Amino acid sequence: MRYAILADIHANRQALEACLVHLAGQRIDRLIYLGDMVGYGADPNWVLDQVRTDIARGRAEALLGNHEEAVLASKASGMNAVAEAAIAWQRGRLAADERAFMAALPLTIEADGIHFVHADPAAPARWNYVTDTASAAQSLKGSKAVLSFCGHVHRPALYGENGAGRIIAFRPPANEAVPLLRPRRWLAVMGAVGQPRDGNPAACYGIFDSATAECTWQRVPYDVEAAAAAIRAAGLPEPLAARLSRGE
Repeated sequence: MRYAILADIHANRQALEACLVHLAGQRIDRLIYLGDMVGYGADPNWVLDQVRTDIARGRAEALLGNHEEAVLASKASGMNAVAEAAIAWQRGRLAADERAFMAALPLTIEADGIHFVHADPAAPARWNYVTDTASAAQSLKGSKAVLSFCGHVHRPALYGENGAGRIIAFRPPANEAVPLLRPRRWLAVMGAVGQPRDGNPAACYGIFDSATAECTWQRVPYDVEAAAAAIRAAGLPEPLAARLSRGE
């Protein structure tokens, strides 16, 4: 089974379109949307419609992210002011069926012995960030899965637990297959489709082949200026547009 794993789209139509065009030539069996399809960007309706269409066609599954949870709430989310402004703007633009779709999303998906989650595999509902070996150790300790995929951080990362229980951090190369072989346990952190924060503005998504146990972090250039222009046209805070070209 070959999975395309897409995290943190954040209502960025241009980035998602580019990734879908790219993965169309990659012989993908299943799409996994790791949550945060909304928030920050200017096209939540388009993105949700695309995800729902992929699910209806039987080729995708999707997870709840903290931005979906925030949009569904009726009051401030506790996020910073810029993020909350985008959440408040999107609350008023989502139809009842879109809200119902988000409300029904699960926190986790299990497939082929793989654990898919938006944030921390050990505590999916707490939205913890896995950003270093210490937090990765806690996450792996609290999860029974040999292999887990998560998003939330917006930066590609890979953590492996060796036979002695030591956690080793890796920086996965772009567009190169990385073997995730047993007996080591793995936590793979996907970069963001719609708002990368690793200094590279190109969209990032993953391809995992369960037959070869290889994962590739794909970087896909997209029309960043068009995405930024849509944010500005919507009247959303300028930092949400400006950060896209900086990959932060």
